[in-house]
This record gives sequence, C-alpha cells and structure tokens, in this order.
Amino acid sequence: LQLSLKRQWFLLTESGIKKEDYRNITARWCNRFLLYEGVSLPSSFWQEALLDEEPTLQGETLLFYIRKGFITFKDFNTNIMTLGYPSKTDESRILRYEHAGIEIRTGVELWGAEPNKLYFVIKHGKRIN
Repeated sequence: LQLSLKRQWFLLTESGIKKEDYRNITARWCNRFLLYEGVSLPSSFWQEALLDEEPTLQGETLLFYIRKGFITFKDFNTNIMTLGYPSKTDESRILRYEHAGIEIRTGVELWGAEPNKLYFVIKHGKRIN
C-alpha cells in the first residue's frame, strides 16, 4: 500500500511518533481499501453507495456492513509512505513499514484528524528500512 504524505506528517512518521495515517471515507479510498463480498468493485459502485448517505453517516454505514461481513479490507503486507512523489531511487523520501491493518474510527487531532470524524486509519507496524 503506497501513500503520499505532506512533509509535516512524513517527518512525524519517520521519527516514530505518528504510527497511523488517515484517509477520508470517499469512493476513491473505498475502492482502494475495500472488497464487497470478496470482490473489488469500481469507484462508481462506492460513489453510488455513499451518495445516499450524509457524510457523517458514511463511516457508520461501512462499519455496519463490515460487522455483518459483507465488506472486508483488502490484504496489504507493506505500507510505503512517501514524501510527495519521489523518484523510486530517492530513498530519503520513502519509508517502509509492516502493514498493521486498517480500521474505521476517529483519529488523533495532533496528527491531522478532525474531532469526531471517522476516517480510514492505516496502521503502521515495525519499520522495514
């Protein structure tokens, strides 16, 4: 799983302080992280599924379907965090961590999350490089 970060979040992640990253619950990220009944579906499916919901309910709706087993998270082994969009050889701007899972929950305000807002929370395990 590769995610680009702004400098502030990259430096906190690199220092070991920030151990998770946040992404808004949108059709784009649903497409990237979720399976519906074991199948990867296009963003248009998630867009239609989420359009009927108020933004504050989207995460709650996904949590309901996850608990029921209809929606699952895709399997990832590694989180590759980059400072912007570096070249593949610019190792100073690339961090690698074991993937420790994804959850839907609130995040830490000091790490960029808005209060009481649900996010996809990408958890970082042990640093690889």
